[in-house]
Amino acid sequence: MKLGDLSVGYLYSLQAALRSLGHDPETLLRRYRISAALLDQPQARISIPRFMRLGHAATQLSGRADIGLLMGLYSQPSHFGLPGIAAQCAPTLAQAFETLMRFERLASQNYRGHSSFEAPASRFYSISPYNAFNLFVVDSALASRMQLARQLTRGAARLREVHIEFPAPAYSARYEALFGCPVLFDQQHNQLLWEPASLALQPEQSAATTYSQLIELCQAQLTELTRHRRLRERVEEILSPQLHSQLPTLDEVAAQLGLPGWTLRRRLKTEDNTRFQDIIDEIRRELAVTYIRDTEMALGEVSFLLGFSSPAAFQRAFKRWTDMTPGQYRRQSREAVLPNDQGGPGMLLN
Repeated sequence: MKLGDLSVGYLYSLQAALRSLGHDPETLLRRYRISAALLDQPQARISIPRFMRLGHAATQLSGRADIGLLMGLYSQPSHFGLPGIAAQCAPTLAQAFETLMRFERLASQNYRGHSSFEAPASRFYSISPYNAFNLFVVDSALASRMQLARQLTRGAARLREVHIEFPAPAYSARYEALFGCPVLFDQQHNQLLWEPASLALQPEQSAATTYSQLIELCQAQLTELTRHRRLRERVEEILSPQLHSQLPTLDEVAAQLGLPGWTLRRRLKTEDNTRFQDIIDEIRRELAVTYIRDTEMALGEVSFLLGFSSPAAFQRAFKRWTDMTPGQYRRQSREAVLPNDQGGPGMLLN
């Protein structure tokens, strides 16, 4: 169980943003074991924690806290992979966004939640609370979606408002200059709210036949990607976004999977020799390690995200899992050298 991963295609706009500021992106990428060969591999992905650390390092290198917004300006439809190319050929801008959301998993996977499109809102999910490691993720995601709409419609698409979950950062004035509309912070969601007329616009490269062919390719890839998923993975996908709230029962999860509760219990035992509660405990353990190692979240924040009754209860559980306190584990992780990940087709860099 991991936070998730994304295609190395998302690094192309980071490279371009750094070059525009006079920095060599290859030096930075090498520090994170991301080679030119890896960037050429169509199935290669990096983990979300690795992406967050890389973005934080790029922010420090450039001195630009708004580098995520700058990345958006250098984003291209092709950076979204095959779904991005399909979106270019969609009949309307609304259908372009629907295509990106429907096939989001081909380019990225976040086990805590998913992006969505429900006109007029294009919504992006990000883990919270926010810190220096994930602000740029939200900035780049929203800015790249805005840039995509402008590219598809040759600048005709217009935003009504932009909503952002975190408080206004020091560079907040740059948001309205970029998006060209009111930007509201401390909101319930990260989302772009489009003018309805803009969503009805036809992309410049709209082509019905090509769009249908590309949708077939996207669906074939998605089917291939998901058909070998074990039952346990499907259970994890249901449970993970709800750790901080009221977790569904085994029977409720089974109902979402179209199974009786007793069948889910039996198949988990047969296929993975595991129990429903074991899955919940292991999700919490693996996410706890990831949050402590790869973010600067306070213990109280991690405790809340994972559904513990108190920070003290979380600390006791973490020491039971790792034989270290969260603070000790974080310090040891900071001192460790990055693993020598070489990557390869379909390989994930943690």
